[in-house]
Amino acid sequence: MSLRKRLTSPEILLAPGVYDGLTAALATDAGFEALYLSGAAVAYTRLGRPDIGLTTASEMADTMALIADRTDLPVIMDADTGFGNALNARRTMQSYERAGAAALQVEDQSYPKRCGHLSDKSLISKTEMSGKIAAMADARRQDTLIIARTDAIAVEGFDAAIDRAGSYIEAGADVLFIEAPRDSDELAKIAATFKGKVPLLANMVEGGATPISSATTLQDMGFDIVIFPGGIVRALAMTAQNYYASLKESGSNKPFSDRMHDFDGLNAAIGTPGMLALGKRFDGKS
Repeated sequence: MSLRKRLTSPEILLAPGVYDGLTAALATDAGFEALYLSGAAVAYTRLGRPDIGLTTASEMADTMALIADRTDLPVIMDADTGFGNALNARRTMQSYERAGAAALQVEDQSYPKRCGHLSDKSLISKTEMSGKIAAMADARRQDTLIIARTDAIAVEGFDAAIDRAGSYIEAGADVLFIEAPRDSDELAKIAATFKGKVPLLANMVEGGATPISSATTLQDMGFDIVIFPGGIVRALAMTAQNYYASLKESGSNKPFSDRMHDFDGLNAAIGTPGMLALGKRFDGKS
């Protein structure tokens, strides 16, 4: 089922964050219907750096291509600001489509951008952002959705964010994402304003500006997609810290063994037996 068709369903779409082939495969096996390729998660894991605009379009496209090789699920892909002006955004659409993205999320921050839940963000004009959206719509050659994100709440206020969002719909956005509402009232106002006009996306960031809500709660408000973009990295980072501390202290993995896969367990999780069986079909041996 295409992502566009799935968004006609009354049930909210829950898309977990992924950042490579392994997390994409594990999330697929967990039974999700779509995935979210987080630019922040790629910065955290591939660069070991914060989400402050350090990742490049080519790094993201390379990551998307590897994920597309590992899962058939539709992937919503973080396109940051489009990595420049409208022409850059147009090129980003083309390269991300080739890599296998089902939707591109583009935001109205200035470049380089920063995480939507960090302070001191700055924005481009509403007109410039609308031009980027129009350029991306003109460039696409598949049924790739454009998710327009505004970070205006933290910079210009809630009313300005609502105004910008309306303009982005007019420019051709398929899905609307108003970043970092500060409480449940603002979440409800967003839904009340735009429900039925375009699908609405909510972003849940642990410790961020928006209170964490369940998918069911957001669905009842009127949201159509909820993403948990960096949760997997936060979970794995804490696990890794604890693992390395345990190994350093004990000189062995034994004290940590109940919190990790053994060799066979990991191979089962990543599908090694199936891959080896597939290889035997083509090795020319009877």
